[in-house]
Amino acid sequence: MEAARAGSQRLLDIGLGARPAEFKARGDYVTQADRESEHAIMEVLARLCPGVSILAEETGGTAQPTMWAVDPLDGTTNYSRGIPVAAVSVALIEAGQPVLGVIIAPWLGLEFSAARGRGAELNGVPLPPLGPGDPERSVLATGFPFRRRQRLPQYLPLARAALDRFEDLRRTGSAALDLAWTASGSLDGYFELDLRIWDLAAGALLVQEVGGHVTDWSGGQAWTSTGDVLAAPAAVHEVLLELAREPAQG
Repeated sequence: MEAARAGSQRLLDIGLGARPAEFKARGDYVTQADRESEHAIMEVLARLCPGVSILAEETGGTAQPTMWAVDPLDGTTNYSRGIPVAAVSVALIEAGQPVLGVIIAPWLGLEFSAARGRGAELNGVPLPPLGPGDPERSVLATGFPFRRRQRLPQYLPLARAALDRFEDLRRTGSAALDLAWTASGSLDGYFELDLRIWDLAAGALLVQEVGGHVTDWSGGQAWTSTGDVLAAPAAVHEVLLELAREPAQG
């Protein structure tokens, strides 16, 4: 929490949309705010947890069985355009699975946190367990596979079917917040392809700690490596998984 707050405070000091975005790849940007937030986060982690590897979006690193996964500004495109839907995400990974996670949305005043086996909180208040959900009345979030648009043929059938089976879809531009809002019940599920571990780890743990299901698109646990994720309460996840498998069945 201290590390995520340090990054969040740096973002607030800089200001929303105050730094121009630099092009990394189509649909993928970085700003000086990303770099300064990441530096502030890594300083705290290095001081409080010396010797633990850090895998961060901008400075990189090598994946290790035990490591911190850091996204200093998830939603950079939103940030660069003055849209306050952006967050800092910090997670501790052990044996390939998240065990601690914090997501802070600086401009929305939201602090989510979770610890494996200890539940999840929003602004210090425990989040209640999720019910099974009602697919017909569910509003889900998603994100487009903008890094690898060749995966659109896999993505689009699920998105089209989801529009038919669920009440509605949202595209907020922040995977971390989509997962956090799924855990808090503001959203009823989330699906996306080709994310990175720093996008997913903290939010996935939040969902798991309130009883939600997190899998890859085949129902397995390879989401930490593939970045293909379905996250939702039980009944909603069951429908998502059914829809995700249909294109593969032809």
